[in-house]
Amino acid sequence: MAKLEVNIGALQLKNPVMTASGTFGYGLEFQDFVPLSEIGGIIVKGTTLKPREGNDYPRMAETAMGMLNCVGLQNKGADYFCEHIYPQLPPTGGTYIVNVSGSSPEDYAACAARIDALEGIPAIELNISCPNVKDGGMAFGVTCAGAASVVRAVRQAYHKTLIVKLSPNVTDITEIARAVEAEGADAVSLINTLMGMAVDIEKRQKTLSIGTGGLSGPCIKPVALRMVYQVAHSVAIPVIGLGGITTARDALEFLMCGARAIEIGTANFLDPAVTIRVRDGINDWLDSHGIADVNDIVGTIA
Repeated sequence: MAKLEVNIGALQLKNPVMTASGTFGYGLEFQDFVPLSEIGGIIVKGTTLKPREGNDYPRMAETAMGMLNCVGLQNKGADYFCEHIYPQLPPTGGTYIVNVSGSSPEDYAACAARIDALEGIPAIELNISCPNVKDGGMAFGVTCAGAASVVRAVRQAYHKTLIVKLSPNVTDITEIARAVEAEGADAVSLINTLMGMAVDIEKRQKTLSIGTGGLSGPCIKPVALRMVYQVAHSVAIPVIGLGGITTARDALEFLMCGARAIEIGTANFLDPAVTIRVRDGINDWLDSHGIADVNDIVGTIA
């Protein structure tokens, strides 16, 4: 069996397969379907400083080879996670990472500080695609200055592994990656969802309650793969790849393009055990090609 352990900065994962935030709940919902301890990392649903109700329904729509969602970060807040969810996490349930969101750098930092105090959570993933209320609703992650402001604030409040999740809805994602690296990010994960919309032709109106939503699923994989390749060649910190991964072959493509680890999102809705299937598929491919360590294939696409 090949060596599957990978490092994301100081964070060590038993294998490179993780779950993407918003697609695996808190992990607890899936423990009857998959052994949580065998997943490389479980990134829990987006957590904000204060509770959020999310957007009105309908907030999901199927598309060709994918789905749209505008859930709107519905969650019960950081205090609820710390007091009610965290104590339920099994001590041998794998590596838990909290996805942190906010509406200002101060919100992000305060939420991150709450999570910093939890001994069993070794890392956070910053979602910088949230609205920047100070600048009229623009997402932090679409400008270098906005992204840097959030990471700078969080880095002062958070002392463990800091992963920054990048938005693909930008002109040059490598510029954003370099900006967050300069402010102390330990790793970047990409891509978040692409902006899209759907139309109900019978009602002659937009399908989603707020009109637009995040597009995910196999249809975005070529875009994600290209962006991971570009960012991996632009920064020195580790890159985590995600976007349309459903098979071990998909995961291997991301690893070869420079990702140190990968996240599986939409595919969890179709197959709750997809993470284990992908992990085993990676191992089988490595064994069949005589490769003893998964790290040996990372970034091998020139």
